[in-house]
Amino acid sequence: MANLYYTYYQSPLGMLKMGGTDSYIAELSFVDNPEQVKHGEPGISEVMHQCTEELIEFFNGKRRTFDIPVYQEGTEFQQRVWGELLNIPFGKTISYLDQAKNIGDVKAIRAVASTNGKNKIAIIIPCHRVIGSDKTLVGYGGGLWRKKWLLQHEFKIAHGVQTLF
Repeated sequence: MANLYYTYYQSPLGMLKMGGTDSYIAELSFVDNPEQVKHGEPGISEVMHQCTEELIEFFNGKRRTFDIPVYQEGTEFQQRVWGELLNIPFGKTISYLDQAKNIGDVKAIRAVASTNGKNKIAIIIPCHRVIGSDKTLVGYGGGLWRKKWLLQHEFKIAHGVQTLF
């Protein structure tokens, strides 16, 4: 198994924990509790350095997609759901129902929502772009205030408009 390193990045949304190897990013999560358990060896690989640079560009409004390689373990279904998240354009949203339709199983709406909740790579795999069928903000592991911030940030960059919600 590849060495897993971790580091932290102070973003406009608070501290982010970044975990990865020499080849890919495996975790990007919000840190709300400073006592949060640390896994892996402290350090930073070249991939993690690139990820930090891409995050800075994203938060500065200069990046809409990420080029960094990512990997998270999951079933074939989970991989399909997470892969579909990458197809949602910057500054746009879809509903969980739309996402279920896009993977070919409208009845899988709850499984899609559950899988989005298991996404370990926030922002880069943009589960924040999925909203309720009634256009409301629902479900985000980083907190709804962060989801709202991310959507408004993207909408402003994409459309030159200040608010979405």
